[in-house]
Amino acid sequence: MTLTTIDPAAALVVIDLQKGIVSALAGDPATATVVKHASQLAAEFRRHGLPVVLVNVNGRAPGRTEVGWSGSGAALPADWTDLIDELDVRPTDHLITKRRRSAFHDTGLDTLLRDLGVTQIVLAGISTSAGVESTARSASDHGYHVVLATDAMTDPDAEAHRHSVERVFPKLGETATSAEVAEKAEATR
Repeated sequence: MTLTTIDPAAALVVIDLQKGIVSALAGDPATATVVKHASQLAAEFRRHGLPVVLVNVNGRAPGRTEVGWSGSGAALPADWTDLIDELDVRPTDHLITKRRRSAFHDTGLDTLLRDLGVTQIVLAGISTSAGVESTARSASDHGYHVVLATDAMTDPDAEAHRHSVERVFPKLGETATSAEVAEKAEATR
């Protein structure tokens, strides 16, 4: 379903645009595009006084037996969870650290959004088929109006990205480009 409106009480939620993940995907041209579009959306939401929630990941499901994130046993760099500079984190932004795929699971995100009166979330980030899709599913289950900024997300697996965008997201909410989101946000202000 295409984007119809941006609610007066919308929030942008950006998933896992952190140094460790973005640098690992730096060779993929889509990553630079996602960083650009997500950063532009964050600036646009701030300009309209709408909440910006920046999510990073630091952990994984308990009981897993893999060694380290890559399975190599090597320690992650100290700045691995730091948000990328391009997001231009502001004091008014809300920071959430997740330990699972969904930004809603055991994080307080739902409480934060409800306290802010948010009715709609616009999602962007990495990776489409994991963190973004899991968060979109949870947002839908929590009753939020979900918008997926499809040019502000990517996945290391192009087929998984395509499947999420074409098959899953239309069942969870509305899809749009970042420019369409910005245009609708401008029209409702």
